[in-house]
Amino acid sequence: MDTLNKTQFTQFVTEIKTKIREAQLEALQAVNKRLIDLYWNLGKMIVERQEAHGWGKSVVERLSEELQLELNGTSGYSAANLWRMRTFHLTYRENEFLAPLVREIGWSHNIIVFEKCKDELQREFYLRMTKKFGWTKNVLIHQVENQSYEKYLLNQTSFDQTLPESLVNQAKLAVKDEYTFDFLGLSAEHSEYELEQAILKKIRAFLIEMGGNFAFIGNQYRLKVGEKDYSIDLLLFHRRLRCLVAIDLKIGEFEPEHKGKMEFYLSVLNDQVKLPEENDAIGIVICKNKDKTVVEYALKSTTHPIGGELHPHVQSSSGYLGLLPSADDIRERLKGLE
Repeated sequence: MDTLNKTQFTQFVTEIKTKIREAQLEALQAVNKRLIDLYWNLGKMIVERQEAHGWGKSVVERLSEELQLELNGTSGYSAANLWRMRTFHLTYRENEFLAPLVREIGWSHNIIVFEKCKDELQREFYLRMTKKFGWTKNVLIHQVENQSYEKYLLNQTSFDQTLPESLVNQAKLAVKDEYTFDFLGLSAEHSEYELEQAILKKIRAFLIEMGGNFAFIGNQYRLKVGEKDYSIDLLLFHRRLRCLVAIDLKIGEFEPEHKGKMEFYLSVLNDQVKLPEENDAIGIVICKNKDKTVVEYALKSTTHPIGGELHPHVQSSSGYLGLLPSADDIRERLKGLE
């Protein structure tokens, strides 16, 4: 083969592999939908018979024994799983909107959503995000336990107006609304320098608390503009977003001037440091306290993706209830996940 033919053949092989992978994915999706349909119908039949004949709990155990005997121990029909099918149907039978969504993700993922989420809007969020980003079972568990739904709704960032649509939701999930730095062992009163040094000593734990997918590049990262030198407290890289992440550490409240300083850093990073194949840099101002209204006004006019986040604070799930938007507002935001 000459050089041209080798190139053509390589392209041909690539096209064939792509077709095969697409067909395999479609086959897996079709099998998954059939399985979810089956489990839905089994759950429905169990509920209907119990309601019609007044059957109690024993019917599920007896049904499991018969099925496993008939199907020679085929997995999926244990009493516990049959109870899950029943719960699955009861959870969604009154919600025509969510019922189709459950067929778009795997059974193990569905179990996590309907067992761990008690609110329909919360379930919709995790169903949509799992489908959109292909979350594994472990990633989904982490997202639920990390209260990503609540933090997604409470996040105060300029991402909506400054990032490409394809990156907005990923960025919101990458940046938490609250960070807990108790593991640093700092006293209640500490300086920004002490906070930075404590982070450097426990950088691995810090990156885990940031949410994963972050790589450490450096601290007091130098930027030279004209004759002056400037320093970014911490510079990270987010693998999924493929962008630099500048972090400014503050021990006080979020102030409007923090936005201007971060905008300057991001402009320089994009001009001098960012590689051609990378996305524009994102900025995070981590402060001890923030006033929601001040942050909203400060970020309203920015042309750079910036988030104003808190440290160190532990927020319980119930603590978010009075802060979340109204149900109608949440539904509007969830539409953007389609």
